[in-house]
Order: sequence, then structure tokens, then C-alpha cells
Amino acid sequence: MRSGRHNGAMASAFWEQVVADGLKVPQGRPLDEMTAELTRMLGDPDPAVRDGVAYPTLATWIGDGVYDDLLTGLGDGICAGLDVGLGEQHTDSVFRRSFAALVVTECIDRDTTAGLVPTEVVLRWGDRIAGWLVRERDLRGFVPGKGWAHAVAHGADAIGALARSPRFGQLELTVLLDVVADRLLLPTPELFVCGEDDRLALAVIHVLRRNVLGLDVLEPWVARIAGAATPTGDGRENPYLTAGNAQSFLRSLHLQLALGPQQPEVRADLLLVLIDHLRRTNAPYFVAARDPAG
Repeated sequence: MRSGRHNGAMASAFWEQVVADGLKVPQGRPLDEMTAELTRMLGDPDPAVRDGVAYPTLATWIGDGVYDDLLTGLGDGICAGLDVGLGEQHTDSVFRRSFAALVVTECIDRDTTAGLVPTEVVLRWGDRIAGWLVRERDLRGFVPGKGWAHAVAHGADAIGALARSPRFGQLELTVLLDVVADRLLLPTPELFVCGEDDRLALAVIHVLRRNVLGLDVLEPWVARIAGAATPTGDGRENPYLTAGNAQSFLRSLHLQLALGPQQPEVRADLLLVLIDHLRRTNAPYFVAARDPAG
């Protein structure tokens, strides 16, 4: 037991020094050994380890090109973390899955910048991200004492990275929209309350900025989500657990299109489509003012 604590303290001191040195790659240890250790640390329930060391170190090294010759293997290895404990709820396994998605995001963006891997590799990573996101059942945003889990938000970030990739064409971008809709329309044990709707909307904006999808694709896609955005039910279950997420997403997407930068070419037409659906799904709130004299 004492040896384990000693080794843990040594590892902690090593990585604290890496952070203090500006996340430069330290000399004297094999890269594969350090990568394996960082990958394990992605699932640590301590946010100081996970958020403070593991993710920023891997993200920095990926962005700096440290893994350029190893990017396929790294991305595939990190994707394996998306399956760790998948289906569990309220366990610490969510951290490994969620932060694996963030690191895959960095791998995708690195390829977008430098063109390092074959197209089929990015498509494979996209399949893994999409399959995980719609099957993820631990939807907690912030976990008291353990920090951000944020699986849906991190999944949205990965969808955004895939949308930015030139490896993705019209068909693949359409699939990304369907994944977002599938995730939104699944009933949840509680509403998204940690910005997941905004992150999903931003991911969709990255799809739209590619300017390859027209209203013939977008209009029925919006209608599908809007069809679930009005609470209905028989009073036995809370209807807002589906309708609330869909409604919040439509509002977030409207906000992005109304105020965001780098607007897509379909902005004006899509805004009209969104406004029509928002007017319909929020009709009870649009009432005339009462005449005080009446």
C-alpha cells in the first residue's frame, strides 16, 4: 500500500512539473508510456487530474504536432474509451467516455489543419462518436465534487469538429444532423441544464457553415425536432423531459443564426423556418395585452 501511494505521489509530481513547464514534452520518458498514463488519467474522478492535467496535455501535444506520425493509432486508441462503462448511469466511468470524446475532437481538428490521415480514418472516428453519443445514458453536466462530466456537450464538440473536417461531404453532414436530432429526441431523466442545447446548436452551425446543405434537407430536419417541442402526454410522465430539450435547442439555434458570426448562406431562409416553428410551439405565450379599460 505504501509503495502504491509513493508511486502515485511521484506520478503527480511529474505531471505537476509538466504543467509548470508549459506542457512541453518532457525528456527521459517514452512518449507511448506517457500517453498511456494520460489516457488513463482522462477517466480520473479528480478534476485536477482530468481537467487540469490529462486533457490539456493531450490537447496541447496533439495541436503541436507531437503525434502527427501516430495520429491514426492515437485516435483509434482514444475512441476505445468511448465504450468504457457505456450504458452506466451515475458512475465515474462517464469521465473516461466524455473526455475521450474531447481528445478525439482534437485529433479530428489536427487532421483538418494538417491533412495527416486517410479519409476512412476520420469517417471511422465519426462512426464511433455518433454511435456513442446516442447511446450515452449518463447525461449529468456538473458532478458535485468531481467537476464536469458533460458527455452531451463534449459529444456536441466532437460533432462540430467532424462538421469542420473536409473529409465530410453532403451525406456525412446530413448524418451529423440526424445524430443531433436523435440525441435531442431521446427521453431523458432530467432536462439539459448545463449548456448542452447551446453546444449542440453550435455544432449544427459548423455543419451549416460548410454551405453544402440546402433547405430541402434542413427544413424537414427542423420540423422533426419541432414536432417534439410541444409538451404532450397523459399526465403519467413529465412531457418536458423530451419537449424541453427540443424547445431549448430550437431557441439556441435561432439565437446562433440571429446573432452569431460567420453566418451560413441559408441563414435568412432558415431563420424564417425556425421562427415559424417557434411561433407555433410557443403559441400559448403569444397573447395580446389586456385592455386596462376593459
